[in-house]
Amino acid sequence: MCGIVGIVSDNPVNQSVYDSLALLQHRGQDSTGIATIDGSTMHMFKARGQVREAYRTRDMRTLLGNAGLGHVRYTTQGEAEIEEEAQPFFVNSPYGIVLVHNGNLTNTVKLRDELRNRDRRHLNTSSDTEVLLNILANSLDENVKGPELDPETIFASVRMLHKRLEGSYAVVSLISGYGLLAFRDPFGIRPLTIGKRETDAGFTEWVVASESLVMENQGYEVYRDVAPGEAVFISITGEFFAEQCADNSVLVPCSFEYVYLARPDSTMNGISVYDARLRLGDRLADTIAKYTPRGDIDVIMPIPDSSRPAALEVARKLGIEYREGFYKNRYVGRTFIMPGQASRKRSVKQKLNAMPSEFKGKNILIVDDSIVRGTTSREIVEMARAAGANKVTFTSAAPPVRYPHVYGINMPSAKELIAHNRKIPEIRDVLSSDNLIYQEVEDLKSAILEDSNVTDLDMSCFDGRYVTGTVTPEYLAWVEATQSS
Repeated sequence: MCGIVGIVSDNPVNQSVYDSLALLQHRGQDSTGIATIDGSTMHMFKARGQVREAYRTRDMRTLLGNAGLGHVRYTTQGEAEIEEEAQPFFVNSPYGIVLVHNGNLTNTVKLRDELRNRDRRHLNTSSDTEVLLNILANSLDENVKGPELDPETIFASVRMLHKRLEGSYAVVSLISGYGLLAFRDPFGIRPLTIGKRETDAGFTEWVVASESLVMENQGYEVYRDVAPGEAVFISITGEFFAEQCADNSVLVPCSFEYVYLARPDSTMNGISVYDARLRLGDRLADTIAKYTPRGDIDVIMPIPDSSRPAALEVARKLGIEYREGFYKNRYVGRTFIMPGQASRKRSVKQKLNAMPSEFKGKNILIVDDSIVRGTTSREIVEMARAAGANKVTFTSAAPPVRYPHVYGINMPSAKELIAHNRKIPEIRDVLSSDNLIYQEVEDLKSAILEDSNVTDLDMSCFDGRYVTGTVTPEYLAWVEATQSS
């Protein structure tokens, strides 16, 4: 999971890209980068850390030009501690291309071998984004016939790229002297949304970003999503071109975006994230009522922030008092996307504090958005007991996470997942809660898809069904061996 943005304007875009990345900070905290084009000259700056810490005034002044892109990184491939692994990535031929990517390629081993032995391209990092960039550059090399680059040639190159890549990818790139290219994998697993607005001078500005909140916050009209398998090209003069570049594309977005990753004020694939989380709470309330005696719950509490809509709906539907018992330190990053298990465990008590007045002598039902490794959940149960809770029931608005997620979320190892090869009573005992209730898989699906045109979701971490059809046991073993934290 990362956050990406690209902007084409008739004015300098460095501040707009920066502001967009600040809005997308929840999608990645390891590193950040911005690139711009000024005529045919590329400018780029990237650094470790969060957006507001990484850029200084002197850095921003170097980012000249009316077209730009940016990235906030959460590591799924490559090393979090190595600055060279940060995005964007640049290649100088053909034309000069700079690229950012959200997702995860699942055939990188094969692609690296092809790039080295067949395409004669050199890679400097372990990042799959550098692989993707070189595949794009090689495809353009093979399709360009004359001195100039046109949309037809660009789309032919993306068609060629789709035939080589496997996995999930939402991409924004800049081609020096020409404009912005964005595309999405044939399943639309990772999100990508388009916005536009008219300037006083009559120029149509365009923005492409991971979440619609970027458009809404900065005064753009939400135009539409990039379709699965589609490529969009926006020239430096603001002309918009789009073409479907993949065979048999079908929209199967990642369910975890709606559970946890996206901000609630975003809309993805026509589905409001906030409304989806309310519906998750509605479904979860029915399951709680089925398995929990009514007198066992005095108050309902969320783990702030992403579980708050679900907890509100659980409390409303069950007619039980809703209380905020945990105070969140907003200056500590999201524990789920901390790069290592030790960092995640250490940060829990820095991130949350339990207020004893809300716990003492009460039977508490805690609502969290999901339980992945169980590190945070176990610490929270201990905090509730230490604050004086009489009984602790822990609930998850998502089903048990039993399988690795390979499409851009850091769940590479089945053995790290608390629900892997465990029944719910066994998980309850590990968490030390009095009761444990999970969302049902079909309830998750129906809650997210209700009243939408989307018909399916990637729920591979819950049901083990990998929608691309190319994830093998050998690949999962390789991922676990090379990327477990």
